[in-house]
Amino acid sequence: MAIGLIVNSFFLALGQLSDPRFRRVFLLGVVLSLMLLIGFTAGFAWFTEAITPDEIWLPILGEVQWIDDFLSWGAAFLLMFLSVFLMIPVASAITSMFLDEVADAVEAKHFPELPRANSVSFGDALRDTVNFLGVLLAANIFAIVLYLMFPPFAPLIFWAMNGFLLGREYFTMVAIRWVGRVKAKALRRQHIGTIWVAGTLMAVPLSVPLVNLLIPILGAATFTHLYYGLTMRKP
Repeated sequence: MAIGLIVNSFFLALGQLSDPRFRRVFLLGVVLSLMLLIGFTAGFAWFTEAITPDEIWLPILGEVQWIDDFLSWGAAFLLMFLSVFLMIPVASAITSMFLDEVADAVEAKHFPELPRANSVSFGDALRDTVNFLGVLLAANIFAIVLYLMFPPFAPLIFWAMNGFLLGREYFTMVAIRWVGRVKAKALRRQHIGTIWVAGTLMAVPLSVPLVNLLIPILGAATFTHLYYGLTMRKP
């Protein structure tokens, strides 16, 4: 397992966070993620109010006319609470649409002699983003149950699960630009241990507010360096 390579890749990526192209992708990811969460919350609250009758009869209380408002506001607050856990998965998935820009910035600075990689088409990037978002949301919602069942192990569950998912996705998205989808998956299987450890390194700061919003950018840059180190070749 290439621990030295992981650490070196991480610090190289960290040293480039001030790159204007990194900042652009960061702002796009955060703004689009917030818009998505706010829109989904508002839509879910509206849907809850629409399907709830204006009046309902309850034992003891009798006729209640505020139940629809109560449920819609309750749904909104529930989703706001869940967004604390879901903001990072959503931001990670949204940012993955702009991975090419982060990888291009890394390659321009550290590998200027290399030709440009093949760009992923918008359709493929959108499909991968939707799939990644679905997997991340489902995994993190399921993990909330595990956090409640095993509170002492909640951080370990969070780091291990998100580390595996982030590492798996980011390595694949970097490798696919050079060797295609099939070979990228084969490389991922070959180096799964190193990729998981590197993904966990990305997942640990997810627990730190505000810092965690940088992780998608940092992860994309780190795995760009990691790809070159693991393949031991220049594209």
